Amino acid sequence: MNYKLLGKSGLRVSEICLGTMGFGKEWSWGSDYEGSKSVFDAYANGGGNFIDTANRYTEGTSEKWLGEFVATERDHFVLATKYTLRDGTGDPNFAGNHRKNLMRSVEGSLKRLNTDFIDLLWVHAWDGLTPVEEVMRGLDDLVRQGKVHYIGISDTPAWVVSQANTLAELRGWTRFVALQIEFSLLQRTPERDLLPMAKAFELAITPWAPLAGGALTGKYLKGEAGRLPETSQRRAERANAVAREVMAVAEKIGASPAQVAIRLTMQKNPLVIPIVGATKAAQIEDCLGAATIQLSEEDMRRLEAASPLEIGFPHDFLLQSGVMDVLYGGADMHSRIINHRV
Repeated sequence: MNYKLLGKSGLRVSEICLGTMGFGKEWSWGSDYEGSKSVFDAYANGGGNFIDTANRYTEGTSEKWLGEFVATERDHFVLATKYTLRDGTGDPNFAGNHRKNLMRSVEGSLKRLNTDFIDLLWVHAWDGLTPVEEVMRGLDDLVRQGKVHYIGISDTPAWVVSQANTLAELRGWTRFVALQIEFSLLQRTPERDLLPMAKAFELAITPWAPLAGGALTGKYLKGEAGRLPETSQRRAERANAVAREVMAVAEKIGASPAQVAIRLTMQKNPLVIPIVGATKAAQIEDCLGAATIQLSEEDMRRLEAASPLEIGFPHDFLLQSGVMDVLYGGADMHSRIINHRV
């Protein structure tokens, strides 16, 4: 694999990130210690240095095992974890974006990871209750203390991320350098606002579920077992139709369906660094092959046609010929304006 800069930072990370939500069997799926270590080793041997976990994953087991796996080469790996989601029940302050939970959660993660610092700390999801300035000042405090190097935000509306980074820039606080979202050929809605916003702020984009829970590999079409219930939208007829196209393109270019699905997200935007999880070494080795293939423009159009996106208002409104006529001094003038920002 090659390396990419993590958004508007100088940090170098692998072009595919290892997701470790399945390190541990507390949630009745995933892999045991030996299996998790084999996945980790396969990723590291493939040139990977960027690893994603969270305080909540497998009730803390993922962080504990990762702390052991990276111990001998801690400074080599870029270790990302998250706060926000609960790691206790019955107490409302053991969850949320607020400062009390932030500081408590980070201290817990540092202990489980057996490290003095977190390379990248994610806000796991937006709680809709905590003021933006409280979140950003708390994160900045952790960076100034040296406990966190960079910050990112996950599962949050584009307007909130924009507000947060603008406020941080105004006040001289640490800004988000990365955005984590669900994004795949089955989940294209981030293309409306989240991806353009990330481009404007130069945020790295780290999609989770680029394989849509395995649906895009065609495993369910083949009758293979999986953890998605049959009622899941990822197993509906629309998902099956998209998976068939992924499989067809894969066969055409001599790649695996997983590689095609992951590669599509990478070619959609140069800021994309997909997060890929696995419970077996062979799975992660296959996924890493996405870094070695290239999809043609024809193949990209074919795949996107199988999963069309309605961009919605105001985007489709602004593309109407009548609107473009009054915006640009003539409907044909837009194409004659050379825009270096595209």
